[in-house]
Amino acid sequence: MTTETQVQPLPEVAPRDSLIDKFQAVLPKLVLSPSVLITLIFTYGFILWSLVLSFTNSRMLPSYDWVGLSNYSKLFSMERWTVAYTNLFIFGVLFILIAITVGTLLAILLDQKIRAEGALRTIYLYPFALSLIVTGTAWKWILNPEIGIEKLMHDFGFTSFQFDWLVDKDMAIYTIVIAAVWQASGFVMAIMLAGLRGVDGSIIKAAQIDGATMPTIYRRIILPMMRPIFFSCFIILSHLAIKSFDLVVVLTSGGPGYASDLPATFMYQHAFGRNQIGIGSASAMITLMGFIAILIPYLYSELRKKKHG
Repeated sequence: MTTETQVQPLPEVAPRDSLIDKFQAVLPKLVLSPSVLITLIFTYGFILWSLVLSFTNSRMLPSYDWVGLSNYSKLFSMERWTVAYTNLFIFGVLFILIAITVGTLLAILLDQKIRAEGALRTIYLYPFALSLIVTGTAWKWILNPEIGIEKLMHDFGFTSFQFDWLVDKDMAIYTIVIAAVWQASGFVMAIMLAGLRGVDGSIIKAAQIDGATMPTIYRRIILPMMRPIFFSCFIILSHLAIKSFDLVVVLTSGGPGYASDLPATFMYQHAFGRNQIGIGSASAMITLMGFIAILIPYLYSELRKKKHG
């Protein structure tokens, strides 16, 4: 009689991670942790510190004597703050509308497969590569009545020509709009052109077969399809408008007087020029709230898009 012994398979043993594998697993976290820590401290930490200072009577140096909403009350009673926020509204609306319009028109022109498209695209996009300091300095020369456009027209014999917006307190804010639009339009053009090149060509051909002209196709089909791109441009330009500082400082220094002040220049002048850190911090918080008010619809739109696939 023979007895057959059934061989049982050995249980699989998971391979143990070596020390190198463990190090490689934590390496990305080690590399990113310093930048995360620095961001938490120098961005969000200082935002919280500014929020605390906005409720104190801090002047030249930080102080922690609590004054409640006093700084906010003073802020909204100041004529200069009213001018700064009114200017932000004028600047933001004109800057966003004109930059998107000009950028879209340039993108449509370049989308016609014209010759030297690459060179033109570089020319239009190049202003965005310049710093706002350079842009402001260049436009300060161009708009200066003594050496700019007005002087040039007078030299041509048009002595009655007048273009002194840079020193006119009612028009100074519009000079900032001109310089900002000049710089940002090329950036909008690049985004719009990428969107136009992403449109399915079969849709355009089908519309052409149905007898639609190209202006009608752009107006009724292509541009409505690019609504998310328009929205992205709006968010980016809104962000640029709210934090505009260096362009104003270089071009007008907030003047004449404080006629072209924006909230960012107001905050800087009061926090570091007039030794009123409490009021400066309160103005920074109000500006931050304005940016959050624009950002929340964008985040809601993105989350809703992911939820619905």
